[in-house]
Amino acid sequence: MTTDMKKAWLFLLIITSVCYMTACGNKKEKKVSPLGITSPAEYTDGYDLPQIQEAGELIAITLSGPDTYYEYKGKGVGLQFELAEHFANSIGTRLRMETARDTAELMRKLQNSEADLIALELPEHYTASPDLLFAGCKSDVKDSTGTAKRQWMVRKSSPLLAQALDDWYRPDIRTGLQNRDRRRFTPGGGVRRRMRAPMQNRAKGIISPYDADFIRHSRAIGWDWRLMAAQCYQESGFDPGAVSWTGARGLMQIMPETADHLGLPRHQIHLPGANIGAAARYLKELDRKFSDVPGRAERINFVLAAYNGGAGHVRDAMALARKHGKSPYRWSEVSPFILRLSQPQFYNDPVVKYGYLRGEETYGYVHSIQERWRQYRSSAPGGSGGTLPAPARRNSRGGFKSKVLSADELETKYKQE
Repeated sequence: MTTDMKKAWLFLLIITSVCYMTACGNKKEKKVSPLGITSPAEYTDGYDLPQIQEAGELIAITLSGPDTYYEYKGKGVGLQFELAEHFANSIGTRLRMETARDTAELMRKLQNSEADLIALELPEHYTASPDLLFAGCKSDVKDSTGTAKRQWMVRKSSPLLAQALDDWYRPDIRTGLQNRDRRRFTPGGGVRRRMRAPMQNRAKGIISPYDADFIRHSRAIGWDWRLMAAQCYQESGFDPGAVSWTGARGLMQIMPETADHLGLPRHQIHLPGANIGAAARYLKELDRKFSDVPGRAERINFVLAAYNGGAGHVRDAMALARKHGKSPYRWSEVSPFILRLSQPQFYNDPVVKYGYLRGEETYGYVHSIQERWRQYRSSAPGGSGGTLPAPARRNSRGGFKSKVLSADELETKYKQE
């Protein structure tokens, strides 16, 4: 072989090697998701299950409503929310739930990648969109035309997420969550507590074993201690060990996250004095949030409603009152709209920012506390000040007997409980 021929063969070999290496570099790699689902890389170039898991957050979007999603005492509630939360836990991420005004906005936000899935069972005709597909939760709805199938939706560019949803969903998951919701809102089903009498000793003007704490902490915020006592009975029935299904704890039903915000260590959340003190600080915060409501007596209603239903929902009711020609600063004119926040035509109103509210509960909460406060004012002495009443200790039969304790003795006693 001549020298020129050797050079030609060497040149051809180099060209062949370069082409082979380039081809290998461009070869589609198989990707495996953390769930073990294998898919060509070309299908996972978008934001799909692996990217969601890497970010640690699943974004779901739904409509506000009693069966979809709403906030109850600072906690997300609703069947669609809880199903989405269950799925998020199954793939190892936290859930971020957002709401839209209508189904058109749901579709638009999903298509624009502002959410990973629609947590709302939509009818079959929504599959006409070329970018979306059904996945996950299924339900059959009977109407005049027969049985219509409904299901959640994801983008077609998220096939691994769709497969994970289909693999996760079982009808018994839905049934379990529905049964739990029914138990929550039956009488006595929401809070584990041992109710005490609303008045411990009427003749001596003693409302509860914790009157000294109500007096001490109410002074700091300028409230009538008997009003705090009335609120406490509504929250826990004077049971310091009370726990609600949302996780609210103690006499004044403080949420653990709220306790963190108020500087109340979680291991002290069931201590009567500490719990009441944290509630007083929270009431003071809410009082500042509604400082635009003139008059202390009027503002108390708004503060109590916010303690129960959330300040955002109370502001929504105020906005509705204003829209309908009523005063947003008079409880008698705002409270009807608290009730109406459980009706779609009102919680979907453009002026409403926080959606559905169990308005009947919040309305009844304020009314019951005001009524009990009126009764306490006729039976127990004092106001925003007042003298320390005779606290109580248990007698040998499990009841209470009156014995005067100092504030320091009370604090020591509560820390030992």
